[in-house]
Amino acid sequence: MIYGYARISSKSQLTGNSLEEQICILSNNGCEKIIEEVFTGTKSDRPRFKLLLNELKNGDTLVVTKLDRFARSVIEGSKIINDLIERGIKVNILNIGILDNTPSSKLIRNIFFSFAEFERDMIIERTQEGKSIAKTKEGFKEGRPKKYTEKQLNHALSLLNTNGGNHSYKEVTEITGISKSTLIREVNKNRKTIY
Repeated sequence: MIYGYARISSKSQLTGNSLEEQICILSNNGCEKIIEEVFTGTKSDRPRFKLLLNELKNGDTLVVTKLDRFARSVIEGSKIINDLIERGIKVNILNIGILDNTPSSKLIRNIFFSFAEFERDMIIERTQEGKSIAKTKEGFKEGRPKKYTEKQLNHALSLLNTNGGNHSYKEVTEITGISKSTLIREVNKNRKTIY
């Protein structure tokens, strides 16, 4: 059986190297079953990929569109590919070709894995540099911007029956658009400051 594996790093990566595009490419390359995963490439824990690796049998083929969809480090990628090849499973990286255990194939994949790892490290470095520069600027606040002003939150909290108002969390969420989890977090935060 020919299996395809498509992975994106985040839900926001729905265009560019998108899941849809990868699935289309894998389908056009004869994949009978395609496993999709939304997961960051810096984390090695990819549950659907692990299940796929366990499902593969002698004679099967694993297809991915690009090497960086498969693994991000030389060590991890080489280990997985060597294991699959030893189990009699073909590995086809569409932008490289079918991989085997010949010295030239090992060299090529190690070079590609090295570049993928280098690229990831450079992205991390540039992100950290950008963050350091941003921290020096006036008005910098780390993290996501708040969706609600202090005034909006205080109004929502005053509506809650736990704070003297006469509305439930669900009702306040419907009235203000502020999520229940945000309301609960703010109520708990206010309780801690009182005690």
